[in-house]
Amino acid sequence: MARISAFPLLTIFIFISCITVQVTYGDEEYEFVKAIDPKVALKMKKEKLSLFRFYWHDILSGKAPTSVMVVPPPKTNSFTAFGLVNMIDNPLTVGPDLSSKLVGRAQGFYASASQEEIGFLMTMNFAFTEGKYNGSTLTVLGRNPVLKKVREMPVVGGSGLFRFANGYAQASTHNFDPKTGDAVVEYNIYVMHY
Repeated sequence: MARISAFPLLTIFIFISCITVQVTYGDEEYEFVKAIDPKVALKMKKEKLSLFRFYWHDILSGKAPTSVMVVPPPKTNSFTAFGLVNMIDNPLTVGPDLSSKLVGRAQGFYASASQEEIGFLMTMNFAFTEGKYNGSTLTVLGRNPVLKKVREMPVVGGSGLFRFANGYAQASTHNFDPKTGDAVVEYNIYVMHY
């Protein structure tokens, strides 16, 4: 029985991975895959860890709520509000007071995804508006069991200065008003980025 060496197979795989695939449509050619500029690849080796701390204001009350129910829970007597979906455009501020400096907005939605406890599926982009991060975003997608003191959710990506970002977000409730449903949540985000 013949033995196959891994080295020639690896060489062929690398060669195939680096070639440009061109597709012709009519008289035009389109590139589907092409090699990355080595200068871009060198920049990506300088990954750093940053910590971002801000306050997320979930405002359900008043004339200009930033969190709006788009799907009510099917069972009104459910303790967990399972099935509820809220769309958000929540302010992000440096301090817990809404009048403190605005650094961005949390845009996305949260949905009650647990029948056992109050636990939300959080899907949101932190769209930054301040300093060198203006126009950049971080994306969080994860489970938020809101009654726990500290909740952890993954950072799954980003844009602008946060391309290829990954990390995690820790959320802890700073203030909750049971009459209005308004909440202020402190976020500490540990993110690896270039």
